[in-house]
Amino acid sequence: MLDLSHKKLEVYKIALKLVNEIYYVSKCFPKEEQYVIISQIRRAAISVCSNIAEGAARRSKPEKKRFYEVSRSSAVEIDTQFEIALSLGFVQNEQIQAIKQYLESVFRILCKMIDNLDK
Repeated sequence: MLDLSHKKLEVYKIALKLVNEIYYVSKCFPKEEQYVIISQIRRAAISVCSNIAEGAARRSKPEKKRFYEVSRSSAVEIDTQFEIALSLGFVQNEQIQAIKQYLESVFRILCKMIDNLDK
C-alpha cells in the first residue's frame, strides 16, 4: 500500500471505521436486501472514504472541495438509508450507535474541511 497523505487524516481513519461497522451491521439485514439497501449502504460508505482520498490528492482548492462535498453527501446518504432500515425494522437503534457516532464525526469534520477551503 502507498503511504499517502489522506491516510493520516483523522476523518479518513474514522471513515474506515464507519465502513467496517456498516459491513458488520448490514450482515444482519434480510437476505432479499442483498442487492438493494445493503449494496447501496455499503457503496455509500466506500464513497465516503474514496472521495476523502481523492480530495486529499487534488492540488486545487475547488477540486478538493468538490470531492469533500461528494464525501459529505455520501455520509448524508448513509444517514438516510439507516433511517429507512430502522423504519423497516432491519436494525434497531442500539445496533447502530457506533455508526451514528462515526457518521456524525465524519460529517462534522468534512464540514470544517470544506469551510476551511473557502477561506
